[in-house]
Amino acid sequence: MSYSLKEWEVNTDGRISGHEAFKSSGNPCQHCKLRVSGAMETSGRIATTADTLEFTVENVEKSRFSPRIVYCERTGLGDAPIGQPERRLTSHYEADIERWSTHGPRKSQPCAITCCAALHQLYYDPNIENKNLAQKWLMQAQVSPQAWQFCWALLSPDKVPEIQYFGASALHTKISRYWGDIPTDQYESLKSQLFSQIACFSSGSKMVLTRLCVALASLALNTMPEAWPGAVAEMVRVFQEEGGGVDGRARCLALLELLTVLPEEFHTSRLPQYRKGQVRGALGREWGSVCPLLQQLLCRADSPGAVKARVLRCLSSWVMLDVPLNESESLVHDCFSALPDPELFDTAVEAIVNAISQPDSQRYVNTLLKLVPLVLALQEQLREAVQSGDMETCHGICRIVVTLGENHSRTLLEQVDHWQSFLALVNMIMFCTGIPGHYPVNETTSSLTLTFWYTLQDEIMSFESERQAVYLQVYRPVYFQLVDVLLHKAQFPSDQEYASWSSDEKEQFRIYRVDISDTLMYVYEMLGAELLSNLYEKLGRLLTNTEQPTSWQHTEALLYGFQSIAETIDVNYSDVIPGLIGLIPRININNVQLADTVMFTIGALAEWLADHPVMLSSVLPLVLQALGNPDLSVSSVSTLKKICRECKYDLPPYATNIVAVSQEVLIKQIHKTSQCMWLMQALGFLLSALPVEEILRNLHSLITPYIQQLEKLADETPNPSNKLAIIHILGLLSNLFTTLDISKQDDESGEGSAPPVKTTPPPPGPNPVVVVLQQVFALIQTVLSKWLNDSQVVEAVCAIFEKSVKTLLHDFAPMVSQLSEMLGQMYSTIPQASALDLTRQMVHIFASQTDHFPPIKALFELVTSVTLSIFQQGPRDHPDIVDSFMQLQAQALKRKPDLFLSESLDVKAVFHCGILSLKFPEAPTVKSTCLFFTELLPHCSDVPPVARVVQEDGKVLLQAVLEGIGGGVSRSLMDQFAEVLFSMNKHCFALLSLWLKEALQPPGFPSVRLTAEQKDTFSQQILRERVNKRRVKDIVKEFTLVCRGLHGTEYAAEY
Repeated sequence: MSYSLKEWEVNTDGRISGHEAFKSSGNPCQHCKLRVSGAMETSGRIATTADTLEFTVENVEKSRFSPRIVYCERTGLGDAPIGQPERRLTSHYEADIERWSTHGPRKSQPCAITCCAALHQLYYDPNIENKNLAQKWLMQAQVSPQAWQFCWALLSPDKVPEIQYFGASALHTKISRYWGDIPTDQYESLKSQLFSQIACFSSGSKMVLTRLCVALASLALNTMPEAWPGAVAEMVRVFQEEGGGVDGRARCLALLELLTVLPEEFHTSRLPQYRKGQVRGALGREWGSVCPLLQQLLCRADSPGAVKARVLRCLSSWVMLDVPLNESESLVHDCFSALPDPELFDTAVEAIVNAISQPDSQRYVNTLLKLVPLVLALQEQLREAVQSGDMETCHGICRIVVTLGENHSRTLLEQVDHWQSFLALVNMIMFCTGIPGHYPVNETTSSLTLTFWYTLQDEIMSFESERQAVYLQVYRPVYFQLVDVLLHKAQFPSDQEYASWSSDEKEQFRIYRVDISDTLMYVYEMLGAELLSNLYEKLGRLLTNTEQPTSWQHTEALLYGFQSIAETIDVNYSDVIPGLIGLIPRININNVQLADTVMFTIGALAEWLADHPVMLSSVLPLVLQALGNPDLSVSSVSTLKKICRECKYDLPPYATNIVAVSQEVLIKQIHKTSQCMWLMQALGFLLSALPVEEILRNLHSLITPYIQQLEKLADETPNPSNKLAIIHILGLLSNLFTTLDISKQDDESGEGSAPPVKTTPPPPGPNPVVVVLQQVFALIQTVLSKWLNDSQVVEAVCAIFEKSVKTLLHDFAPMVSQLSEMLGQMYSTIPQASALDLTRQMVHIFASQTDHFPPIKALFELVTSVTLSIFQQGPRDHPDIVDSFMQLQAQALKRKPDLFLSESLDVKAVFHCGILSLKFPEAPTVKSTCLFFTELLPHCSDVPPVARVVQEDGKVLLQAVLEGIGGGVSRSLMDQFAEVLFSMNKHCFALLSLWLKEALQPPGFPSVRLTAEQKDTFSQQILRERVNKRRVKDIVKEFTLVCRGLHGTEYAAEY
């Protein structure tokens, strides 16, 4: 519906001379009666006939004359006549509220009455369902054509602020999103009415005023510069004029609110890109009208604090439009003058930060240089804030300093004549970094500065070598000082203080230390090996000074510095690491945090230890000792795992001791489940380097207790308690076999390519893992026989074999036959997705080997047959099985397409199962199905059963794909559907051209929004692209937007 109304002009003598501006297309309020009372004080006022009251723009504006002229006795729309009291929402609309509660929104067309009733329900109804119903209806009403009618009525002065706010919001929504509904000849009328409403509310509800200002701002953005040139200048002029019974301070605040929201509305507006450029330019030209006003108000001694605060907010908003820094220079200087005022501090900080952080501001070097002394002058205020514990002031000043340094470090570095002032700025930021107190309890400022140090280092290192050397001479000492400051800030508080912290504060401190660690790692790039030497000297002095006692916090912080660097930087060539390893045993570890850091530091040096195995004897006893402490569970187990992984070929002399200690802590169950699994992985790495006989002997002692426990559990009646124990034991075995590999191999390749291969042949004889698996195979079958109904137990059993297959590869061959048989029995009894995943892994490794093809083929045919029966019964309840089944079929086509030549395999049924799976709501299942079809279609030429089914039923597949593209599936899956289309086009071109024509012929398919021309264009585009897959994906994405009615929308652009 267009923005329309029937207007009648009321002359000064009270006569109504009518003219129809344009026709109304809404439903009139049947209760309204036009009442004109008294003589008019102002000519040209507009009233309205009774049948169109709700459509008017002007008739509900707050009249600047008296008495009131328009009133509806039934609804109360307009102004009450003289002497009649205003009515409240709760009593006035009782009948309408009752009608709303009885009939709901379905029988209620949006108008002022129903909106008031819905708002009453939203705010006061205790029933949450009724609230949700009202909210949904109000959101629809706000964008309905009738919103043009009721929004003005809801702004009537006799309404409560909640109703007025909804009216203002609806007005903004219509202007911002449905601007095209408004005839051009109504722009002036709408603008005038908005000015009038803002003046009316300038002394009223703040939230309504703001919403009305946003509405006028949206109107201005849609009309400037053509229809409303000089919009901002006119706004200033209108509000500076006396009149309307509104005091000057209220008008001033209303104007500032309007000017503030104007740039904000621009940033969130839905203007087309070309219009955004035009409007941005127009707003930039309007700065000349805004700047003098702001400066005048900010500098006047008699300006109230509220006005100055609004001025600062307005400035903060306007500088986000990339106002040239030199044009706002004087105002920014005034902002610095406002910083001592506590009432203005926050808004002044925001304005300064926004002004100097604009990308274009670096062009104005002279202005930036003038700002540096102003920032440095804040040091006294900063120190006073630190001494008084004023965290907010510290935070604000730090934001200003860091913003200037972070955004303009290169510009200021290049001003060599002012190097001392920039160095002073850097030192001020250093003060902020080292601000006294513990983060986040005593201060929250220091974390703001960390990014600056990255930026400054990058800028210094980006200069050519000669200039870089000069800057390094000045700033390397600064960065060494920074390291000291950061390590001091990383120190833990006293034990008593730390114990008083909340868990949230401890977590924030942990994250803060991680940020410091990242900064230290980055600083190492500048300071190099000298940094490690510096840390080593400090630690050495600390540990060897017997005269002066040292706190554990200091020792821990220095070790943390080493750990931070060693975790990510190659320190193999550092000459201080041997000394560090020698110092570690001298540390008096009497604290959990210190012990944790010692462990993590040793773990970070695991690669160095692999190159210097002689040092293992110095640190390994510490790690093994820590294994017995549950408080050090994570650090000690992860460190042992790193050492066993990196140094396994140097650990045989220590193997017996490591296994014994590990076995002891496992039996005592002092670690959580995840750490137990890590420990088993560590033992797998350790045992891999031993001779086969020793591996078997250690395996026997290590897992025998668990096998015995599993035998006992297998005899018990299933219950939740022994289920957890069984899963735990199976998990331990699974993690042990994940890393126990007696021969080296290349990194495992993806499943899409050939299986990974061993780079060295395994030792003669059976693989120890296979030996153990063969020994426990019968026991695992016994466990399965009782727990086959439990997916978690079955998944744990399959994980043992799946991880063993991935690790052993072809060394697993002796078990292929019996595992295939067991999998077939498992799946035939109770189908589980984990069994299909293990089958897929078997197909991947062994399907191409002649010796193992028969059992793999039999297993593949069996699980396929069982799964097809699931599809016959209804697969919807088993999306995980369908997902794994499609992945298995895709893997079989990729690795061994001969499996589809079998007469026992119903290829046609598998094909149709895939079509059904395309319509599943689960995205992973649909992705796996698309993968299946992209693997199947290329075999039309070499696998006759595939060729037959594609020729017979390929059109059905195409229809399913088009249905998905048309809106049947999520847009996030369009790439996968495009790949199916691309594969069809590449391998079945002749058939696809015919199928597309037939499939797209029915009207409304795949979407009622499509025209015949759009379908034809899509067909031609798809058939044209047989090489460029990326182009096909783009075509499909464009087509699906058209199908869904999203093409050209902002929602689609943001997706």
